[in-house]
Amino acid sequence: MNKLFVSIAASLALLATGPVMAQESQQSPETANTDGGYSDPASSGTQDIHFNDAQLKQFIEAQEGINGIRDEFMAKIEASDSQQKAQQLQMEANDEMVGVIEDAGFDVPTYNSIATAYNSDPSVRNRVDALM
Repeated sequence: MNKLFVSIAASLALLATGPVMAQESQQSPETANTDGGYSDPASSGTQDIHFNDAQLKQFIEAQEGINGIRDEFMAKIEASDSQQKAQQLQMEANDEMVGVIEDAGFDVPTYNSIATAYNSDPSVRNRVDALM
Protein backbone atom coordinates (compact mmCIF):
# COMPACT_ATOMS: atom_id res chain seq x y z
CA MET A 1 0.00 0.00 0.00
CA ASN A 2 2.83 2.43 0.82
CA LYS A 3 4.40 1.70 -2.56
CA LEU A 4 1.13 2.56 -4.34
CA PHE A 5 0.84 5.80 -2.34
CA VAL A 6 4.38 6.84 -3.32
CA SER A 7 3.78 5.75 -6.90
CA ILE A 8 0.60 7.79 -7.19
CA ALA A 9 2.28 10.83 -5.70
CA ALA A 10 5.17 10.55 -8.18
CA SER A 11 2.79 10.02 -11.07
CA LEU A 12 0.74 13.05 -10.11
CA ALA A 13 3.93 15.10 -9.96
CA LEU A 14 4.84 14.05 -13.48
CA LEU A 15 1.31 14.61 -14.74
CA ALA A 16 1.19 18.09 -13.25
CA THR A 17 3.50 19.53 -15.90
CA GLY A 18 2.66 21.93 -18.70
CA PRO A 19 1.59 19.63 -21.57
CA VAL A 20 -1.09 17.97 -19.49
CA MET A 21 -2.25 21.24 -18.02
CA ALA A 22 -2.60 22.65 -21.54
CA GLN A 23 -4.66 19.62 -22.51
CA GLU A 24 -6.89 20.06 -19.47
CA SER A 25 -7.47 23.73 -20.22
CA GLN A 26 -8.81 22.80 -23.65
CA GLN A 27 -11.42 20.54 -22.08
CA SER A 28 -14.73 21.72 -20.73
CA PRO A 29 -14.73 22.55 -17.01
CA GLU A 30 -17.73 20.26 -16.62
CA THR A 31 -17.14 16.79 -15.29
CA ALA A 32 -19.41 13.78 -15.35
CA ASN A 33 -21.08 12.81 -12.10
CA THR A 34 -21.54 9.16 -11.24
CA ASP A 35 -25.26 9.56 -11.99
CA GLY A 36 -24.49 10.60 -15.58
CA GLY A 37 -25.14 14.30 -14.99
CA TYR A 38 -22.58 17.07 -15.11
CA SER A 39 -21.33 19.53 -12.58
CA ASP A 40 -18.84 22.34 -12.61
CA PRO A 41 -16.20 21.51 -9.99
CA ALA A 42 -15.13 25.14 -9.77
CA SER A 43 -18.60 26.23 -8.73
CA SER A 44 -19.18 23.42 -6.25
CA GLY A 45 -15.93 23.97 -4.38
CA THR A 46 -15.71 20.26 -3.60
CA GLN A 47 -14.44 17.27 -5.43
CA ASP A 48 -16.72 14.37 -6.31
CA ILE A 49 -15.14 11.35 -4.64
CA HIS A 50 -17.96 8.88 -5.25
CA PHE A 51 -16.33 6.43 -7.63
CA ASN A 52 -17.82 3.08 -8.56
CA ASP A 53 -15.84 -0.19 -8.49
CA ALA A 54 -15.47 -0.23 -12.28
CA GLN A 55 -13.80 3.20 -12.17
CA LEU A 56 -11.50 2.12 -9.36
CA LYS A 57 -10.51 -1.02 -11.31
CA GLN A 58 -9.75 1.16 -14.33
CA PHE A 59 -7.69 3.38 -12.07
CA ILE A 60 -5.69 0.37 -10.83
CA GLU A 61 -5.09 -0.73 -14.42
CA ALA A 62 -3.91 2.75 -15.39
CA GLN A 63 -1.71 3.00 -12.31
CA GLU A 64 0.04 -0.26 -13.17
CA GLY A 65 0.94 1.09 -16.62
CA ILE A 66 1.99 4.43 -15.19
CA ASN A 67 4.28 2.71 -12.69
CA GLY A 68 6.24 1.09 -15.51
CA ILE A 69 6.54 4.36 -17.42
CA ARG A 70 7.53 6.25 -14.28
CA ASP A 71 10.23 3.71 -13.42
CA GLU A 72 11.61 3.73 -16.96
CA PHE A 73 11.68 7.49 -17.34
CA MET A 74 12.87 8.36 -13.83
CA ALA A 75 16.06 6.41 -14.52
CA LYS A 76 16.48 8.17 -17.87
CA ILE A 77 15.79 11.59 -16.34
CA GLU A 78 18.25 11.04 -13.50
CA ALA A 79 20.92 9.93 -16.03
CA SER A 80 20.31 12.83 -18.42
CA ASP A 81 23.21 15.18 -18.98
CA SER A 82 21.27 18.42 -19.28
CA GLN A 83 18.20 20.15 -17.92
CA GLN A 84 16.82 20.42 -21.46
CA LYS A 85 17.13 16.65 -22.01
CA ALA A 86 15.50 15.98 -18.63
CA GLN A 87 12.56 18.23 -19.54
CA GLN A 88 12.21 16.51 -22.93
CA LEU A 89 12.17 13.11 -21.22
CA GLN A 90 9.60 14.34 -18.71
CA MET A 91 7.34 15.49 -21.55
CA GLU A 92 7.73 12.10 -23.26
CA ALA A 93 6.85 10.35 -20.00
CA ASN A 94 3.85 12.63 -19.61
CA ASP A 95 2.62 11.81 -23.10
CA GLU A 96 2.96 8.08 -22.47
CA MET A 97 1.18 8.36 -19.10
CA VAL A 98 -1.68 10.28 -20.68
CA GLY A 99 -1.92 7.51 -23.29
CA VAL A 100 -2.12 4.86 -20.56
CA ILE A 101 -4.80 6.84 -18.72
CA GLU A 102 -6.85 7.27 -21.88
CA ASP A 103 -6.39 3.59 -22.83
CA ALA A 104 -7.83 2.68 -19.43
CA GLY A 105 -10.95 4.70 -20.29
CA PHE A 106 -10.23 7.89 -18.33
CA ASP A 107 -9.43 11.47 -19.01
CA VAL A 108 -6.60 13.03 -17.00
CA PRO A 109 -8.85 15.05 -14.64
CA THR A 110 -10.82 11.93 -13.67
CA TYR A 111 -7.64 9.93 -13.09
CA ASN A 112 -6.22 12.79 -11.01
CA SER A 113 -9.46 13.01 -9.01
CA ILE A 114 -9.25 9.34 -8.08
CA ALA A 115 -5.52 9.60 -7.31
CA THR A 116 -6.14 12.62 -5.09
CA ALA A 117 -9.01 10.85 -3.35
CA TYR A 118 -6.81 7.78 -2.85
CA ASN A 119 -4.19 9.94 -1.16
CA SER A 120 -6.61 11.97 0.96
CA ASP A 121 -9.67 9.82 1.67
CA PRO A 122 -9.15 6.60 3.66
CA SER A 123 -12.44 5.13 2.40
CA VAL A 124 -11.34 5.49 -1.24
CA ARG A 125 -7.89 4.12 -0.36
CA ASN A 126 -9.44 1.11 1.38
CA ARG A 127 -11.72 0.40 -1.58
CA VAL A 128 -8.84 0.60 -4.09
CA ASP A 129 -6.61 -1.57 -1.91
CA ALA A 130 -9.40 -4.16 -1.58
CA LEU A 131 -9.73 -4.34 -5.37
CA MET A 132 -6.02 -4.96 -5.94
